[in-house]
Amino acid sequence: MQHVSIPELIDEFLAARATRKPSVHTLAAYRRDLHLVVQLAEPAPITVGDLSPRVLRGAFARFAASRSPASVSRAWSSWNAFFTFLVTEQVIPGNPMSAVDKPRATALVPKPLRGEDTPEVLLRAVSAKDDTQRDPWPERDVVVLALALCAGLRLSEMLALRVGSVSGRPGERRVEVAGKGGRPRTVPIEAGLDAAVGRYLDSRRVRFGRVTATAPLLVDRRGVALQRGGLQYLVRSCYRRAGVGDRVPRGAQLHALRHTFATRLAEDGANASEIMRLLGHASLATSQSYIEVTAEQQRAAVQANRTNRVLSELG
Repeated sequence: MQHVSIPELIDEFLAARATRKPSVHTLAAYRRDLHLVVQLAEPAPITVGDLSPRVLRGAFARFAASRSPASVSRAWSSWNAFFTFLVTEQVIPGNPMSAVDKPRATALVPKPLRGEDTPEVLLRAVSAKDDTQRDPWPERDVVVLALALCAGLRLSEMLALRVGSVSGRPGERRVEVAGKGGRPRTVPIEAGLDAAVGRYLDSRRVRFGRVTATAPLLVDRRGVALQRGGLQYLVRSCYRRAGVGDRVPRGAQLHALRHTFATRLAEDGANASEIMRLLGHASLATSQSYIEVTAEQQRAAVQANRTNRVLSELG
């Protein structure tokens, strides 16, 4: 099969990956990374056999010239998965990616909302009806914020939710999440979030009528499923309405809400394993970073204690 064109093999790989039910964004990232690196290979490869370690190293060097380490690392992983698939399918005898350097992983630095009371200020402000808005829908806006602040959902996970994703008996309510990389997880939800979901669905029925369990959970003001850009804009507008834009870490936006959820879990005594399960992390080290940041904050608070400063002056 080495004579099969590279684009055809990429299509076969993506078809195989699709059976794992990854998000559309994950599949799009695979396709983009694979095709971009091929386009940068010199000499231009015709078949997969032309992708020697030397050609791949050159292509990745050109790819990395204008991209962040995280983007290069993701592309490396995409190509490693692609070649692993080709080895499994006996298209090629071995995976050449071991000869291509991968950027060192940068440690995750959590970016929760700044300010002890910011989540509460945000939710209270957004829950109040704002007559300056063209078509205010506070019940929907609160649910979006709460799903990240109280359940730790990612943007893509929110977009994938269905009305029936929230289920369970009273006292045992939960949300079923299609997690990153196709890893499903169940997140328990407490009465506050459950009530917020109920108020939102009631308001939605008033606007659009009957709501089925298979319908998308989050919709826009026309009743159409929210898309990525619309959800991002909604969160930015909530920050602006609450006047907390200066408390949002740069580049975090919706992820700041998820990081706030994880940081508060750590502050309240959750261990790394519990945080890993609730947030759907693939690595325990990622979850541990929230605990380490919390420990640093606690130490800084102790160091700022005026009595400690007096003690340091004695003797």
